[in-house]
Amino acid sequence: MSIGFLRQALNALQKQSRSRTSYRVNQWFKWLSPGLSVKRWLLISVGGVLLASLGFAIWIRLTPIFWAIEFLKGILGLITNIVPYYISGPLVILGGLLLLLWGQTRTVSSITEVLRSEGDEELIDVLLAHRRLYRGPKIVAIGGGTGLSTLLRGLKVYSANITGIVTVADDGGSSGRLRQEFGVLPPGDIRNCLAALADEEKLLTELFQYRFKAGDGLTGHSFGNLFLTAMSDITGDLERGVAASSKVLAIRGQVLPATLSDVRLWAELADGRRIEGESKITGAGGKIVKIGCIPANSPALPAAIKAIQEADYIIMGPGSLYTSVIPNLLVPEIADAIAASNAPRIYVCNIMTQPGETQGYTVGDHIKAIDAACGRPLFNAVLVHKKSPSDRALIRYAQQLSHPVFLDREAVTQSGRRIVIANVMHEDETGCVRHNPQRLARVLWRWYSGAHHVK
Repeated sequence: MSIGFLRQALNALQKQSRSRTSYRVNQWFKWLSPGLSVKRWLLISVGGVLLASLGFAIWIRLTPIFWAIEFLKGILGLITNIVPYYISGPLVILGGLLLLLWGQTRTVSSITEVLRSEGDEELIDVLLAHRRLYRGPKIVAIGGGTGLSTLLRGLKVYSANITGIVTVADDGGSSGRLRQEFGVLPPGDIRNCLAALADEEKLLTELFQYRFKAGDGLTGHSFGNLFLTAMSDITGDLERGVAASSKVLAIRGQVLPATLSDVRLWAELADGRRIEGESKITGAGGKIVKIGCIPANSPALPAAIKAIQEADYIIMGPGSLYTSVIPNLLVPEIADAIAASNAPRIYVCNIMTQPGETQGYTVGDHIKAIDAACGRPLFNAVLVHKKSPSDRALIRYAQQLSHPVFLDREAVTQSGRRIVIANVMHEDETGCVRHNPQRLARVLWRWYSGAHHVK
């Protein structure tokens, strides 16, 4: 019994040892991966050591080097007399390589201990992921509200070259109060997008979404809105404030307001009413027939135009059609830049209709609304969710006069758009329906890869 147990223990130890050795060897070979810019600097370092040694030898007139060479020559001669040169030579080479490997291992291990994050991920894996992300395509996502932050949360896994262009027409809640009291552009949607692109997303989202429950003037404000307002005041405007916040938070990509103008939305309803203010449009309870903004020709942020012009991929939505997606496109320069782009452009349609905005709308109606607001077609494909929500979710939304967005294939096809159908929905235990960030990003990435390959 004891001998058998001992054998099993020895076998287990051997397997564990081989596994650790194999893992370490595999990790070391990753350092030879192309594109890491490590091998070239290692060779340059070796060349520097050799050149410095040569210079030192010249400086001291070679006298110590001569005796060292003579001593080494005697040792090597003695070795070759005992062990043939075709054996001793490779052994010496192997010894030198082992010393070099040992020294480099200890050096890299020391660096790794300092630079590696608190997780168990190896430094080489972090470096490879960093290289892959920052060589990803330039993606521009346009929208606002929770829809855009949901999209960015999924896309950041595929590329770090992401630009989120966000509407600044919000005038309700904490953002609206800050807009009135401090004269700043509403930071709410930008706050959500910054949190979505951060590495420590969960913690940062909780921090930015934290709302003060007490305090004179603080009650109802979120920490993220106050943070961005303070950064905007310190740096001079919202654009510089967001850029500075992005550096502080170390986000992947960038978030840009569509314009720095103080824009206000207005909507004409089917019953003849004209409603002004983003927060009032949805609550008006009428059918929107026309939408615009004051001032009508707000200048776009130059950085946003540049991002669109350089984009490899442009995504619009998801989000409230009239108060999140279309307001960005009402900035003429934004719409012009999208129309002039040759990049694949896709619109992510909402899963459910929204009371006060898109009640009774089909997918084709969403497309017509965007085309009417911009005066031309801006995207060449539309992503539609495939699977119907559960009965529990349907009942819950029906009580709010909301229903799944119906896909009218013929109308969408006549508009010249390609239809992309996929399961991208997440439904929680209460029956609340949202886009799933990971599924949505995966489908969009596959469509882009296919469209890019065909192109």
